[in-house]
Amino acid sequence: MTRPTVFITRRIPEAGLDLLRDHYEIILWDEAFPPRHKEILEKVPGVSGILSLLTDKIDAEIMDRAGSQIRVISNYAVGYNNIDIQAANQRKIAVGNTPDVLTDATADHAFALMLAAGRHIVAGEKNVREGNWKTWGPGIFLGADFKDATLGLIGYGRIGKAMAKRAGGFDMQVIFFDPTAESDEKARKVDLETLLCQSDIISLHAPLTTETKYLINEDSFKKMKPNCILVNTARGEMIESNALYYALKNRLIFAAGIDVTDPEPLPHDSPLLTLENLIVTPHIASASFKTRDNMAIIAAKNIIAGIQGQRLPHIVNPEIYP
Repeated sequence: MTRPTVFITRRIPEAGLDLLRDHYEIILWDEAFPPRHKEILEKVPGVSGILSLLTDKIDAEIMDRAGSQIRVISNYAVGYNNIDIQAANQRKIAVGNTPDVLTDATADHAFALMLAAGRHIVAGEKNVREGNWKTWGPGIFLGADFKDATLGLIGYGRIGKAMAKRAGGFDMQVIFFDPTAESDEKARKVDLETLLCQSDIISLHAPLTTETKYLINEDSFKKMKPNCILVNTARGEMIESNALYYALKNRLIFAAGIDVTDPEPLPHDSPLLTLENLIVTPHIASASFKTRDNMAIIAAKNIIAGIQGQRLPHIVNPEIYP
């Protein structure tokens, strides 16, 4: 009997691939760059499942090209704005993601960006390597103090709460803006304007929606403190790139550290890359060995459950179930 087939849009860690190979035939896109939309269309006819990445637009056309036998789409990510959920619902296709497992790795990276941007870590290291370190000086690379600073979190879900926990070790005051969350012993809920005006550090941890797209814009930067450090490990489109450049260039804020950009990847000639008070990392907030292995296992288990007609362990669209 022919085994069901799964299309995987990029090589994921072997922990996940091995699970899928035990059950199904695998079509693996094994290139360095993601497949284009037309290349996905060529690969999916007859598949029972698709394991995708954020770089892959999985729309109604792809679902229909796969055929009526497709049961599940599993995204190797927490976010899933690359998948047309409405189209999946209409076709009773289960959509899964990989939450929880990357919470600590992402919070660690966000905290690292905050510290690095606030204390000139990258610029200072570059200064040494370029042979410009001649002597110690009392006014060289002066940076931020974090003890007793106010950390403002936009989004207070799993990662936001992990940030608040870490901030406690620095005796920070934590406030957050999130319409769906409530204050707790670690952080106090405020409105967005209060957060923008009072925070010494602002870190983004909300999903990308129509409400959060370009939430940080020209008006937002005008409300921030001139010593503010902005951190983004959520989605690049939450910050308006031209406004970020202007704010950093004209010292409306002190510094920024971002792991996600708009567009992504950031073009090499982007004016943002000329700024010494900006740190950019290539979307690696979840890039720890353990985290990426666990993401692969969860994504694979979503595929297995979906093809077997079971409820996905991590389901994005539970409304498809009776």
